[in-house]
Amino acid sequence: QVQLVESGGGLVQAGGSLRLSCAASKRTSSDYAMAWFRQAPGKEREFVATIPWSGSLTKYADSVKGRFTISRDSAKNTVFLQMNSLKPEDTAVYYCALTGRRGFPSRQSEYDSWGQGTQVTVSS
Repeated sequence: QVQLVESGGGLVQAGGSLRLSCAASKRTSSDYAMAWFRQAPGKEREFVATIPWSGSLTKYADSVKGRFTISRDSAKNTVFLQMNSLKPEDTAVYYCALTGRRGFPSRQSEYDSWGQGTQVTVSS
């Protein structure tokens, strides 16, 4: 079973930036892509962005397009989420997830492994 460990969360003022990291303990040939989800208090977990372990294509939620960038270091089994121009509504626990499914899945049920989450708080 792969373990995913997120880091990089914290408190930042609106307009600021944070960079999240997610390290996977291992990667197998069946692992296809990584993603970031987030869950705000009282709300359902929502898709943020996804990137395959190979290739250049990515997919983003409309709410973060142009502000967030997902990237990876395949050699280190690590995925990053650079978050710029942060807004108070970006406040949430951010989770990374792993899937063996192709096609840029965006539903929680399509992901097989999850990290423990890292808190991001954006003050106004």
